[in-house]
Formats: sequence, C-alpha cells, structure tokens
Amino acid sequence: MNGLKEALEYAAELKKPEIVNIGGEDYSDKRLYRICHNPKAGKIGMTTLTSLVEYLKAGIDDMDNRMIVHVVSPTRVLLCSPLDLDREREYMVEVNAQVPEFQYGRYMGHESFLIALQSKFIGNEDRDLLLRFAGTVENGTVAQYGDDGVSQKATIKTGIASKGEAIVPNPVKLRPFRTFMEVEQPESAFVFRMRQNERDGVECAIFEADGGAWMNAAMKNVKEYLQYELAELPQFTVIS
Repeated sequence: MNGLKEALEYAAELKKPEIVNIGGEDYSDKRLYRICHNPKAGKIGMTTLTSLVEYLKAGIDDMDNRMIVHVVSPTRVLLCSPLDLDREREYMVEVNAQVPEFQYGRYMGHESFLIALQSKFIGNEDRDLLLRFAGTVENGTVAQYGDDGVSQKATIKTGIASKGEAIVPNPVKLRPFRTFMEVEQPESAFVFRMRQNERDGVECAIFEADGGAWMNAAMKNVKEYLQYELAELPQFTVIS
C-alpha cells in the first residue's frame, strides 16, 4: 500500500498545475516555486576594519553603485547592497572584531585579576590605582575591608614590615579593549569589589556601571573611522 501511495503522489507531482480564477483572484492546485536568476555572493569573513577598507579601495569585486556599510555593534560590521527587485539584500562582507575576553561581574583570583587588568585594559589613572591597591592587599585583610558604597579601603603593605590603609573610589573609569583595535576604546564606569574566599584567598571583580553607554560611543568611533577612510568612495554609505 505504501508503494502504491508513493506512486500516486509522484504521478500527481508530474501533472501540470491548473490555474483557476475565483472572484478575480488566481489560484493554483499545486505549490509553485519561483526560479531565481539572481544568485547572491557568499560573505567574506574579516576581523579588522583595515582589511575591510583595503578590500573596498582595491575594487576587486563588482558591486552596486550604492552600498551600505552597517556598523551593527561595537564588534560587528556588515557590507551589503540596497534592496534588489525581490526586496532582498546581498551581504558581501562580515567583519567581526577579535577582542580579549574578560568576564565582568565575576570574581576571579587575585593574580588572574591583576594580569587581566594589565593585559586587557588600556592604562589610565584609575587602572593604575586599582593595580596598586589590589596588588598590595594581603591575604586575610579583606575582613577589615570597608565599603560605604562610595569608597573602599583595606589594609595594605606600605613597607617591609609596616601596613597602612588605601582607599579606592567607586566607580572607577577604565578603558578595556571592547571594540576594533583601529579606533579609540571608550572609557566607562565600573564598580570594583573584593572579597575573602576561605579556599582561594583574595578575589576581585569589576561590574559595569554605565548602563551600556560605552556601546554607543564605540559604534560612533567605528562609524567615524570608516567615514574618514572611505571619504573618497562616496558610493559607500556608513550607518550605525
């Protein structure tokens, strides 16, 4: 029976569709599929804004005389065409920035935090203050650590044998690597916290405290960079 059913279905598929007009509207007794004669190119993957600019200036591929460079996020840019006759776009390039990973809002070991602060953040006054503060806090002193919601203090080493108190204001202004390396990394506010872990000792964390405003600043920086680099190519419109 299954074989007979499949044979009948196959025979029905071979039959030409019939078009019926009902109430001024055309209907078909079969599902029809449009044959597309306008194939789209596959996206080229890139990781830097420099590579995108070099590709566009080289004029290697044929493109529409109007193209859109879309800054989707601080780490993603797309190159696409305007709408075609089918109301579709062709996406030719996708650029995804490679930025160091840092887990905000998560406590990490004292040494790991200090290394990350030096390698994944651009140096400024508050970063150096945090390095001095966190780098000298002794294991066992965070219990004496004070936090009034605005400033923090803990007992730290001030010499070979002596100890003193250091105060770090909150929030702190830091500039982590969070967008394309070709543009300025936005400075934003973070809340710094420390705690004493009985097993792992002193742990540190920073929490984002700018409500995501840095993303708008980063996208603005990327847009301005691309507008400047592509100023001689007016067929490319940069949006964000």
